[in-house]
This record gives sequence, structure tokens and C-alpha cells, in this order.
Amino acid sequence: MILAVRISVNNHRGWIFVSAAILVATAAMFYYTPAVAGLIGGCLWAIFIVLPNLGNRRVNQLVAQQRFGQASKVARFVSWLHPADGWRTQPEFLRALFMGQRGELAEATAILHRYQSVKTTSGRLAVATIYQLEARWEDLLMWIQTIPESVLQQDFDLLLCYLRSLGETSDLNGLLAAWERYESRLEKNPNIITRNLVRMYVLAFCGQKEQVVTLFNTSLSAYSPAIKNFWLATTDQAQGYQIAAQELLLTIPENSDMRLVSSVKRRLSHPVLIAETLSDKSQQILYRVCTEAEHEARYRRKSSRQPIATYFIIALNLLAFALEVKSGGSTNSLTLIKLGALIPEKVVAGEWWRLLTGTFLHFGFLHLFMNMYALFLFGRLVELSLGVPRYLLLYFTTGIGSMLAVTYLSVIGYVKTDFAVGASGCIMGLVGSFAAILLIDWQRTKAKIAAKQLRAISFIIALQAVFDLNTPQISFVGHTSGVIIGFIVGLVLKYSLIW
Repeated sequence: MILAVRISVNNHRGWIFVSAAILVATAAMFYYTPAVAGLIGGCLWAIFIVLPNLGNRRVNQLVAQQRFGQASKVARFVSWLHPADGWRTQPEFLRALFMGQRGELAEATAILHRYQSVKTTSGRLAVATIYQLEARWEDLLMWIQTIPESVLQQDFDLLLCYLRSLGETSDLNGLLAAWERYESRLEKNPNIITRNLVRMYVLAFCGQKEQVVTLFNTSLSAYSPAIKNFWLATTDQAQGYQIAAQELLLTIPENSDMRLVSSVKRRLSHPVLIAETLSDKSQQILYRVCTEAEHEARYRRKSSRQPIATYFIIALNLLAFALEVKSGGSTNSLTLIKLGALIPEKVVAGEWWRLLTGTFLHFGFLHLFMNMYALFLFGRLVELSLGVPRYLLLYFTTGIGSMLAVTYLSVIGYVKTDFAVGASGCIMGLVGSFAAILLIDWQRTKAKIAAKQLRAISFIIALQAVFDLNTPQISFVGHTSGVIIGFIVGLVLKYSLIW
């Protein structure tokens, strides 16, 4: 169903303002109290950025499970931390859905009537939700068609309503034409669940049951069984299997979301149009939608294998850190040197093992935490893509290779390095290798998701390079060489799998 919790997706001004305010506050504290500026800035970021985003994710999960009462409570907590971007009205929207779920339709409609307006995102969503509560899709479509095109382009929730209304009124050719017209706008939405919800509408109304099932098993897995059965029944109707569709629809409980209950009644009395009426142009668009859904599902499908090598490497780093603490402290230079920190002169003198041991040592808990978090994120992706043997070869090759690059450039006088520690070279090697994997996948399949992730990885690498150049304590050479080595080795290893 259309989710009432997508208001914040359309607006980012509040987040931009909060982020800018935190950066300004942190910069000011660096000037007045540099010793605690980083800690305070991190706390502000956690409270006003991380917590609201985690809360938003939890709200989405609860709504997908039709637990609107709990979702309203979480949304109210989030609204206190982030009152902008429509979050103040979100708890009331969810409360209205909760009341509608309990059969209190008049009370739910009364709440929504208080907010309805064509001038604001939340106001337009209130109007659309009122129509949905009674499954008045023809009226909703007529109302949306009175909204200026410029507003529809900017209001993602309204765009979702428009596309679904076209399907509900059996205008399948119009639905596919609208998908093609607004595809670039839809792809800009950062929420993978929301993007695939729209894609699921198109696939369900066009009878593509296999793709719908795949979406419900991957990115849309959080949705309740009632919602899944409703859309699977829709695909059955679109394929002409009316009896199978009716059996599925009758399994949906009466105490579900009132919008869902109303839609079930409509589906039983007004089956969707069989998808055989598609024009040649529409069939071409549908084929492209199916192909893109298959590509994205392949990237999002959860593997049954656990990234045991990544967990093992993280455990080794934690053991090394415990040894640092026990031996004299993780920020004690003498302790780090004694345990195997990279010292270019000592490596040249024969202590080559420092090229490896230095990658398992970290200067302080924050250094360890940041590296292990990045290793957890990227290590899993690369390990599951390449397999354990190739992954371990890649990890240690990039780690030792980046340390060797730092040693060589220090010896010839290009950079000055007293000592170096950390798994950053290895992790940047994983980033570089993941970029290589995505590049090969894009060359083979031309999948949009591969291109999108490749752009995101390129941005991360560029941002890291700028940060390294402006932070003397961080080894720009170690990070850059790690990326380069990782990219080259990643290409070789990925091609070896294909051949």
C-alpha cells in the first residue's frame, strides 16, 4: 500500500540545515576547545542525524508490518529530534491509519481532513489517503490530474499515488507511459524500498508474478503477509487467474489496514484488466522494467553464506588492540613500535614483517572502530562476491602493498613517515576492488544499479582523497595505493571467476 511515512523522502532541507549547523558548531569548537570538539561533534551527529534516521527506518518497518500504533509512537519520538521535513505531522497520519485499522473510519478521516491541502506535501498526502481509505481510485486520479506537473515532479508520494491510480483504473498503457516519463525522477529517490514499491506496482498490474515474488523476497521482504497476498492476487488477476486471485484475497484478515481492506473489496468486485491489452511500446517498457528488477534483485539478494573471513579478520584486529592496551596503551607510540608498527627504516633494515603487523595495529579506539565498521561494510560485499580464498589474497595483498608503497616513498624522501599503523590500506583496497567488481558487472549487463553503485564508490574515493590531503595524521599514500592495488587485483580476481 501507499505508505504515509514517506513524507521526509521528498524534502531534504531540514537535514541539510541540521548537518550544516553541526559542522559549523564543530568547527567553532575546534577553534575554542579543540580537545573535545570531535567528541561533541560526533555526539551531535549521533543525536540529530543518526538517531532520527534509525527511527525513520524503524517507522518504515512497522508500517510495512501494519503496526501503525507503534509506528506513530516512534514517529513522535523522531519528530522531537527532527521537527522539520514533515515529521511533525507524521505521527498524526499514522494515528489516523491506526484508527482506520480499528474500524474507526470517521475518526481517521476527521484527522486527515485537518491536514488536507494542495499547497503542502503532507496536505496533499492527507487528501490522497482519504481517497484510498474508501478505494476511490477514479476520484483520486481525477484530483491528481488537476495538480500542476511541476508539483507532481517534486512530490514523490503524490507520484506514487498517480501511478497506482492508473493501474487501479486499468489504464495499463498509461501506467507504463507514466513510468517511462517519470523514471528519472523515481530513480533519484534514495530509498530502495520506496523505489521498488513503485516498480512492484507496475509489475503486479502487468501480471509479472515471478518478478513480484522476487521483490517480496528481497527489498520488500518487510511487508506483511496480507499486503504480499494482495499484490500476488493482483498479478493473478492480471494473468487471468480469477479463482486463484479470489482465494488469496479471501485470506486477508478484516482487521488489516483499512486501505487494504477497501482495496480487497474493490479487487473482488472490479478485477484488474488482463495484461494482454498492452501495446507494443508498453511491452518494450515492461521488458525494461523486468530486466532492471532482475538486476537489482541480484544485487540485493541476501546470500546464505556468512562472511566468515571478514569476521575472522575483525577478530584478529580486536585481539591485536587488546594486546596494545595490555602492553602499555593503544596511543603509546613506543608500545605500537614494539608490537610491529610500520617503521620505513626498520623495514629496509630487514624487519619486513612490519609490513603485515602494522595493518593490525590501531592508534586509539576511534581509529579501530572506524576501520572495523568500514571493514564490516565493504568486507562482506567483496568476500561474498569473490569467495574466501580470493578475498583473503586481496586483503593481504592490498594491506602489504600499501604499507610497501608508504615505505618506498618514505625512503626516497617523497613523504615523511615516522611510523604507520592501521587497516586503512586494506579497507581502501576493498573499496577499490569493489569498484572493479561493479565496473565488470556493468560492462557485462549494463545494469543501472551497478552504474549507480559505481558512481557512489567513486564519490567515496574522491571524498576520502580530499579528506586525506587535508589531514596530516592520515597517510594519503597508504590510502591511495590501497585503492589502486585493490582495483587492479580486484579486476584480475573477478575476471578469473568469469573465465
